[in-house]
Amino acid sequence: MSESMKLNRLIPALFVVLSLAVSVPVFGQELVTVTPDVVYGHKDGMALTFDVFTPSNPNGAAVLHIVSGGWVSRWVPPAQLSSRVKELYEELFKEGLTVFSVRHGSSPRYVIPEIVPDVRRAVRFIRLTASQYGVDPNRLGVTGMSAGGHLSLMIGLASDTGDPTAEDSVLRVSNRVAAVVAYYPPVDLDPPADAVLTSVTEGPREVRYPALKFTAADVPGVSPIRHVSPDDPPTLLIHGNKDERVPIAQSEQIFAAFQQEGVSSDFLVIDGAGHGFTGEDADRANASAAAWFGKHLAAEN
Repeated sequence: MSESMKLNRLIPALFVVLSLAVSVPVFGQELVTVTPDVVYGHKDGMALTFDVFTPSNPNGAAVLHIVSGGWVSRWVPPAQLSSRVKELYEELFKEGLTVFSVRHGSSPRYVIPEIVPDVRRAVRFIRLTASQYGVDPNRLGVTGMSAGGHLSLMIGLASDTGDPTAEDSVLRVSNRVAAVVAYYPPVDLDPPADAVLTSVTEGPREVRYPALKFTAADVPGVSPIRHVSPDDPPTLLIHGNKDERVPIAQSEQIFAAFQQEGVSSDFLVIDGAGHGFTGEDADRANASAAAWFGKHLAAEN
């Protein structure tokens, strides 16, 4: 048998092994399985990936969690995800929601105008391939914390129906979502220097957040507050009133805009909480987020 024939017989077996390896139990029980490192695109020769977490009782709806802090998107080996997954997603799993943990091109290599297209592409790809994950493409929500909240709002408020002339089949697909939950999000990226995203110990925002080093011309395009319109999806804002990194005024500002435009929206204030929630504050926020998605991603909507 020739070497090429041997290789051709081996390749299908390799694919079988790989497909069997991608689904594993999470935190030691059958509540959810994970399909890690699904490639949804490429950027400068690097893969853009997400993990899929499927609960034992999926209801056909899904939430994209934008993994981003300071517009840095970190990868964690699936075997080390147990406690973090339980903390972040347990309430979503109780609602029967499949979760896509989406990573994007990170700062400092990329700035925000280069990062936003990544998360938009993730929505398009998931919508295009939804049937592979038992998901209804019209029942997608998106959530994130801080920079992830900003990117979630950019998806929710500045989406489109796709480019029918694009050669890439993914880009021909809509990136609209049906619901948003944004935790303590920056919404206006052109504030006074001391109003948002600053650090009294580390200096001005461009030192702490290299992703903000873009031109003034880009500010309207990547500031969610500039994109509020009556057709925006139902959006829940969650913010601590002691947040010194992203002041609660940011959420207050965009919530007022939602109310003015008649967007279905709500605003949960976590009293005494700073930037990031722990303990009972985290439990309350995550339960509220899950209930929001449960309501707005229901099959009857």
